Amino acid sequence: MKAPDFTLTDQNGKEHSLSSYAGSWLLLYFYPKDNTPGCTKEACAFRDMWIEYKKRGINVVGISKDSIQSHKKFAEGYKLPFTLLSDPSGETIMAFSAWGDKKFMGKLITGILRKSYLINTNGDIVKEYPHVTPDTHAEEILRDFDAMQ
Repeated sequence: MKAPDFTLTDQNGKEHSLSSYAGSWLLLYFYPKDNTPGCTKEACAFRDMWIEYKKRGINVVGISKDSIQSHKKFAEGYKLPFTLLSDPSGETIMAFSAWGDKKFMGKLITGILRKSYLINTNGDIVKEYPHVTPDTHAEEILRDFDAMQ
C-alpha cells in the first residue's frame, strides 16, 4: 500500500514531503506530545540507535501536532539527530490513521495514537506498528528491517 503524501514543516522551518525521501527507507512515527515521558523515551531510543538506522539507510521522522518551536526545543534539549514535523491541522496524522480513541490515566480520550510505519524506497508501507512500546520500539524496527533484507 502506498503511503499517503504529505508536506509538513520541521523543527528548523524546512518543508518535508514524502517525495523528499524517495529512494530511501523511512520510518515515520507518530507521537502524542513533545517532552512527555513516553514520547521522550521513544525519541531518545531512536537517538541512541541513530547510528544503526543510518547504517541501514533508514531515515527517522517523528510527527505530532506540536508547534515548530516546541519541536525545536524538544530536539535541542534531547540532542535528537532526526526530523520532527509539525502537523497542527492533524491532516497527515488522520491520513495515516494515527488519530483516535485511547486510554489515558484510566479515561477514554481522543488524540494522537502512538503508531509507526516503515516505508520502503518506493513509498510503499511495508510494516505498520499499531501498538508501540516506547522502550523497545526502536530495536523492534531494526529487527524487522533486518529480517526483510
